[in-house]
Amino acid sequence: MAIKEILMPHLGESVTEASVIQWLVQPGDSVKRYAPLMEVVSDKVTTEVPSDFDGIVKELIVNLDTDYPIGTVLMTLEVEGVNGALKQEEVTDVTEAIVAEKSTPPAKPAGKNAGRFSPAVLKLSQEKGIDLTQVVGTGKEGRITRKDIMNFVPGSVPNVEVAPVETVVEAVKEVPVQLSQSKPVVTNSKDEIIPADGVRKAIAKKMVQSVNEIPHAWIMVEADVTNIVNLRNSVKEDFKKQEGIPLSFFPFFAKAVVQAMKKNPKMNTSWQDGNIVYHKDINLSIAVTTDDHLFVPVIHQADNYSLAGLTKEINRLATDVRQGSLASQDMQGGTFTLNNTGSLGSVQSMGIINHPQAAILQVESINKRVVPTKDGGFKVADMVNLCLSIDHRILDGQQAGKFLKDVKENLARFISDSDIY
Repeated sequence: MAIKEILMPHLGESVTEASVIQWLVQPGDSVKRYAPLMEVVSDKVTTEVPSDFDGIVKELIVNLDTDYPIGTVLMTLEVEGVNGALKQEEVTDVTEAIVAEKSTPPAKPAGKNAGRFSPAVLKLSQEKGIDLTQVVGTGKEGRITRKDIMNFVPGSVPNVEVAPVETVVEAVKEVPVQLSQSKPVVTNSKDEIIPADGVRKAIAKKMVQSVNEIPHAWIMVEADVTNIVNLRNSVKEDFKKQEGIPLSFFPFFAKAVVQAMKKNPKMNTSWQDGNIVYHKDINLSIAVTTDDHLFVPVIHQADNYSLAGLTKEINRLATDVRQGSLASQDMQGGTFTLNNTGSLGSVQSMGIINHPQAAILQVESINKRVVPTKDGGFKVADMVNLCLSIDHRILDGQQAGKFLKDVKENLARFISDSDIY
């Protein structure tokens, strides 16, 4: 018998650490290669880690919901020699397949299963010639497990075995207890304590890191976007018919920001060990909210898109976030963040920079206001506040002001439907 270590896998180019949020096995369990061992979360994306070996779970080494560097030993398996081990190329293929898999399961599974299958389940179902759409999942949120495949009989309803109370009690006695290092929380007897999930903890960590490490400075300007309101209202019906998706105001701001970043390359930077890193690609992060969480997917090489192209990509990413199918690679590599706070009715806000980026721009709600004209009169215009947060180690007020001036000028240029394509 030999002891094999299961390590924290490589989860992406920019990911240096992750945390285990759920064990799918316990010491003493027998596992097969490809079988999922645990769920880990990094950059708000949840991934299953498969077993590289046939064997028996020996020890769970790390604590749940605690960040560990890539390569950390997470658990050990007891295997017979190396016969149960995957070949190295197989290990790589399985890990990459898991990382590329869509991140979180749908909130409400449809039909007989959750619509998400691990490589182990796919492989086993193919070997047995089983149609997964006919299998009822008994795992978390309707997920199909290896046991479901092994027990599947066409046309049958799965049996759920309930262990005797005595067995459950004895099993609980054997479960190792992890003592919390945090101080007990004293609350009113009417209060309810709900542990934060892995995604919320990842958000919290990023926010604390940003506030602690980045000296924030803020600047706000207002822009007249009457031309954009008129243009969008005139073409939105034809755009919906032609492209199949609605045209919102947000892509106009995204295009204007990307164009301004081309003229102001210092906005597309980050701070690294006393150096300023100038990024060659403009990878625009956009904030997308769900009922419980905030995600920041990335439009890679955003300067290569037309306004219509940006509309489609924004719609794709937002849809993936809200359906729980966002891929890991869509969360990585952002160099500047654009946040549509105006969709919530906000008129002024101070965003927290998405570490390690140099800035974040908040686009507030568009409102009609009475504003002065150049000839001394007044007019009613569609106005919007643009609120910019900057890393004062990299950027100063002059550079931030010039960037916002260019954004305003770019917004004023949208006057014809030809500007959309």
